[in-house]
Amino acid sequence: MSASYLKSFQIYLALERSMSANTIAAYLHDVELLFHFLNEKNVKLLEVDLSQLQLFVQFVAEMDLSANSQARVLSGIKSFFRFLLLEQTIFKDPTELLEAPKLTRPLPVVLSIAEIEQMMAAIDHSTPEGQRNRAMLETMYSCGLRVSELISLTLSGLYLDIGFVKVTGKGNKERLVPIGSVAVEQIKLYRAHTRSHIAVKEAYSDILFLNRRGCALSRVMIFMIIKDLAAQAGIQKNIHPHTFRHSFATHLVEAGADLRAVQEMMGHKSITTTEIYTHLDKTYLRNTLERFHPRYNGLNLLFAKNNYCKD
Repeated sequence: MSASYLKSFQIYLALERSMSANTIAAYLHDVELLFHFLNEKNVKLLEVDLSQLQLFVQFVAEMDLSANSQARVLSGIKSFFRFLLLEQTIFKDPTELLEAPKLTRPLPVVLSIAEIEQMMAAIDHSTPEGQRNRAMLETMYSCGLRVSELISLTLSGLYLDIGFVKVTGKGNKERLVPIGSVAVEQIKLYRAHTRSHIAVKEAYSDILFLNRRGCALSRVMIFMIIKDLAAQAGIQKNIHPHTFRHSFATHLVEAGADLRAVQEMMGHKSITTTEIYTHLDKTYLRNTLERFHPRYNGLNLLFAKNNYCKD
């Protein structure tokens, strides 16, 4: 019975929720964890109530998982019971009042513009891999890409003459993202001098960035390349591929870019996800107040007048 529920849930996540393979695998793992717990407690799935799920929450907490990981597990469980409700397998959602652990959202690590330049300077441009890595890093920083979006970029998705690339993001959703002239130039150099000399495997003929064997790069490979370059550049921060995405958004927001535009470029579903970048530089908030609040300058004048009178 458990296997049939899992299979149906997997189909639902893929077809109706359009989730990625990695997210689906994580959700299925979460439900299997619940099945294991219920089996140990000799509780049938369709008889689960809130009190038993609260015990499951305690069970997950005792696994020494972080608050974020615990919340992720509960998100998968909640989605599973909502699916059972939609299928009318159950008629009341026992997770409705189930509380997740309180989360703190740490501010992301970002690179300064000078550190971005240090990373680029650390690349050995005399090698084919160096030319490719420069093009990849410039593209990540120019477009704010996730690593999964970078490794899936296609030749057919390049519109370099008009300064755009087509990106496949979460849930296989496509978006057009502007790309800067420096990244465009590096992609052209990579294609002309490196990619054109690779014996490309047929399955990867449309993939832009390839390894020396003519296959697509893995996420792990991108992680290792960036870690190595950070070490060579003498940067002590904990750098990973997503750092370039955080830096892209932060530098745009610090320069006064509209949050809605940044949200669109990054492919964020909610503006609240993008708003985290306003907390990285408090001067952005003050500048926004100075520029757009109708009474800001008037208040400054009033404060100045009062202070003058006191003196």
